[in-house]
Amino acid sequence: MAERNWVIEVNEKLKTMVDASTEISQWKKRSIYKVAACVTDLNKKAYRPQIVSLGPYHHGEAHLKAMEEHKQRALLHFLKRSGKPVESFVNSLEQVVEDLKNSYDPLDLRWQNDSEGFLQMMILDGCFVLEILKSSAHSYEDYYVHNDPIFSFHGTLYIIPYIKRDMLMLENQLPMLVLEKLVAVETNNTKDEDYLTKLIIKFCSTGTHVSSMGKCLHILDVYRKTLLQEQSPEKTRHRHRSQSSGGDHDHITPTATELHEAGIQFRRSKSFCLKNISFKHGVLKLPPVLIDDASESLFLNLMAFERFHVGAGNEITCYIIFMDNLIDNEKDVALLQSSGIIDNVMGSDKAVAKMFNSLSKDITLDPESDLIFVHKQVNKYWREPWNAWRGNLMHTYFRNPWSVISLMAAIFLFALTIVQTVYSII
Repeated sequence: MAERNWVIEVNEKLKTMVDASTEISQWKKRSIYKVAACVTDLNKKAYRPQIVSLGPYHHGEAHLKAMEEHKQRALLHFLKRSGKPVESFVNSLEQVVEDLKNSYDPLDLRWQNDSEGFLQMMILDGCFVLEILKSSAHSYEDYYVHNDPIFSFHGTLYIIPYIKRDMLMLENQLPMLVLEKLVAVETNNTKDEDYLTKLIIKFCSTGTHVSSMGKCLHILDVYRKTLLQEQSPEKTRHRHRSQSSGGDHDHITPTATELHEAGIQFRRSKSFCLKNISFKHGVLKLPPVLIDDASESLFLNLMAFERFHVGAGNEITCYIIFMDNLIDNEKDVALLQSSGIIDNVMGSDKAVAKMFNSLSKDITLDPESDLIFVHKQVNKYWREPWNAWRGNLMHTYFRNPWSVISLMAAIFLFALTIVQTVYSII
């Protein structure tokens, strides 16, 4: 009987099955994901917010409740400064509540059936995020008291760095649509479409100038795009701290130390764009990257977004795999640091090596990645005996001026000996 009921249920679902275009539209609405256990088990702490919950996935967790009081205060300040009643914001978001719900994959039935509670959470969290974002662009002395625990110099120094880390976790995102609607009501639609992305970029990476990025899904998506757009190091020198793969033999790059011993030079590229990796005439150019205590969590969440969001791309994942192939131990990190490629503020080269080695677990290089071509170029150069011999010669005899002088003197004496021998025979 149970089997027959199941057959009836399947047949009914088959009748109401949507067409391909509708199905495509439904999947396109998803942008914020619960990270699967098979991913989080490798590093649970990296995906779980430590100080503030944003959105439904971690709402109400005991260790995050202390921040709820500060969210309420931020909301009141936001409303007072805007001069708009809270009803205006509720009405605006109410028009898109289903789109907001559909951004989450999955969304618990609790929130699916409680639109009022869901909207309240979106407005409270959204206003808090906007207040945090504005903290890097405006002075809050006129809006908050000087000893406010969050919106003050003290908060900027001790609390906001942790909030920033939580704001860049995949499970802790708000749809960009929430922020756009709130800003539109607050400013009477006077802000241009790049206002929010500029605010996010300024908050996440000080001094970075990035051209228009088009439509972005959430803050993590904006940050990812800043890492993949061309940026001059001269313009971003003071940017804020960010924070084994399968494949055939040609896809595995020797370590940085092995490449260096084969005569390959490492140079810092002229851009911070993580896609800007090239190899030409024995020189491997890589973008400079700052590694700090927040980097591991940030990279893991960026890769998780690429893993779960169809069409996002895989550039961050491919970059991490490339760096992991180059880095095996602290010697490789020291070599890349001396070349200006890695800026290590973690303190330990061994810790940086361990971080890159752990980041690449259970991820695979896309066979269509542009880095495949760079891999093959590097491997071909590395395997040429002449390049290895020349590299060994350079490291052994041309490391410093005295070695060069000694080598030239030896060659000169050898030449004199040959001349003398020939002369004696004659």
